[in-house]
Amino acid sequence: MTVNAMNMNDIKSAAMNACIVIPVYNHERAIVKTLANILPFSVPVILVNDGSNGDCSAVLEQLADQHPSVHLKVLEVNQGKGAAVKLGLQSALELGYSHALQVDADGQHNLADIPAFLSAAAGSPTMIICGVPQYDDSVPRLRHYARYLTHVWVWINTLSFAIKDSMCGFRVYPLASICQQLARCDTGNRMDFDTEILVHWLWAGGNIQNLSTKVHYPLDGVSHFLPGKDNWLISCMHARLFFGMLARAPLWLLGLRKRGRAL
Repeated sequence: MTVNAMNMNDIKSAAMNACIVIPVYNHERAIVKTLANILPFSVPVILVNDGSNGDCSAVLEQLADQHPSVHLKVLEVNQGKGAAVKLGLQSALELGYSHALQVDADGQHNLADIPAFLSAAAGSPTMIICGVPQYDDSVPRLRHYARYLTHVWVWINTLSFAIKDSMCGFRVYPLASICQQLARCDTGNRMDFDTEILVHWLWAGGNIQNLSTKVHYPLDGVSHFLPGKDNWLISCMHARLFFGMLARAPLWLLGLRKRGRAL
């Protein structure tokens, strides 16, 4: 069945007990349209206000008041995308959801793929369903090509090609398992989070299913990626993961080879 052919009952069935988690930081214009495009799928939404300014905070409060299916969680001080996603995932588990689809607030993700990702999660409920971006001409060229450096480091640090793209923020998490993972390992709170949590997940024996999804950059032109700070954090993350890989490599590589997943 194609995504377009799925009706609302199919979507609800595919969703199991799923919700959508959206970290938000000063995207007061984009989040209105993003949420409007999500609501027709009848999947509950958790908005996480990551210390946004007054205008954005007011918009988020208004959206939560207007829509009973929208929950609002607040970090009083900006802590970064990773911290906001962590709060969203933990809140989703506490609210009784089994899975959470992470979506960026700025409108870059193809929300028409929501049913396909939730269907994949229903079919493989213990896996992380991870988006593999298919970019259009809107993607900044430098950012597009710079991603390949992270891809290479991830393949080295996992001794595997299992993770096709670790930076895409469009993915479904099995909540009980991922929250246990978050409690066991220390992961970054900013732009390093998306990559680091996937590597730790694979190290712990978790499985990943990769799904292609179109990506358009971005609806309101607001990017919170700080080239100096975030590139430094990502570099430190890769260094941590590399030394972690060296410590795990002998026994872990043997296990991967047995499963046919090693380089």
